[in-house]
Amino acid sequence: MRIGIDDTDSPRGMCTTYLGALLAHRLQEEGFLVSGVRLIRLNPNVTYKTRGNAAICIEAEGDEERAFALACGLVNALADLDAEGTNPGVVVASKAPGPAFYRQALQGFCTIDEAFACCRRSGVLFRGWKNCRGLVGAYAAVASVLPDVTYEYLAYRDPASHAPRRVDGPSVFAAEAATFPHTWDSVDPGNNVVVCVPHTPDPVLYGIRGESPSWVARAAGFIRSEPPVCSQIFATNQGTDAHIIPGRAGLLEDGCSYRIAATVAALPETRRGGHVGLAVEDGGVLLRCMAYEPTKGFRDIVRRLIPGDRITLQGSYKRGSINLEKIRVDSLAVHTVLSPPRCPGGHGSMTSAGAGKGYKCRRCSHRAAAAETAVLPRMLTPGWYEVPPIARRHLAKPLVRDPAAVRGQIVQ
Repeated sequence: MRIGIDDTDSPRGMCTTYLGALLAHRLQEEGFLVSGVRLIRLNPNVTYKTRGNAAICIEAEGDEERAFALACGLVNALADLDAEGTNPGVVVASKAPGPAFYRQALQGFCTIDEAFACCRRSGVLFRGWKNCRGLVGAYAAVASVLPDVTYEYLAYRDPASHAPRRVDGPSVFAAEAATFPHTWDSVDPGNNVVVCVPHTPDPVLYGIRGESPSWVARAAGFIRSEPPVCSQIFATNQGTDAHIIPGRAGLLEDGCSYRIAATVAALPETRRGGHVGLAVEDGGVLLRCMAYEPTKGFRDIVRRLIPGDRITLQGSYKRGSINLEKIRVDSLAVHTVLSPPRCPGGHGSMTSAGAGKGYKCRRCSHRAAAAETAVLPRMLTPGWYEVPPIARRHLAKPLVRDPAAVRGQIVQ
């Protein structure tokens, strides 16, 4: 069977993954055979999500009614039911439903009524609390398919603790150094920041992402921290680009995430706050893109684009703009500039002789009919560029996971 849980947390505390880890341990204590625990990320642009829009799916063998009772009991005991936006859902399915609802929740939007209809039609055990929105994630989790799978080791502390987390930063850098590229995004070396330790009021102590259970466990062995109260390794769709769908400018739905081939239409603009705007054209339709300040050095890549560059961009579409997650420079336009011609007599640059009259040297009166064209070197190469780990979304696939991807370079 598959047991799905969602929406037990709130901005002030708790974590659905923590409740899922406790339930997996409880099921094992009661004699259930737990064969897998999944952390399923859904559409990251959903406005009513708490943090990362994660749901949990536990694969187990045993009595379904008992598993359902245990799951509902933990929700009653631990979910932040007093919080206005916390609306848990629990689903227990004897077998995995078809994946259509999961893909819809991952790449688009699902309603509570649609979740109810799916639960009733498929004959699963289910329960929702309050407005029952958690049934969307719970049903999507049990319907999930993972053609590309990664893993995350999550360590937890006491949920009642609100003291600053005690995780030794140098030990996290050591873990990354010892296990990269088999694990990733524990730290951001370019910005010298530990990424895997949250700052939110939830029980997560730290999380290590990687390609296998053995690699994430090995990395966790390097980390020195306060003693975790429990830990769990999850199979997950994180780092897979599963949320990305092919798109065309002019045919985009707000809140979805797309991959679009386009041509740079204008020079990038650095705006107030350090955000960088980029206008691109796809099929005669202009599209605005943004690289926001938290993407740090990624903005320098965007600033080096010029009109005529062909790129493939990925990101979420919100309020008429693509929030860039990564780009591939497919081809670079020739960067030409016009400059006053040089005097052949060695007197430096000529000056304008007047509208339509060309140029002349003020010292020797030598004349030239037109400006000179100079080709400037491009300061980047074709290939993929991505935002740094501190700005990467859970679902975004880091380039380290795609050895065949050609990485672009900034040319100094």
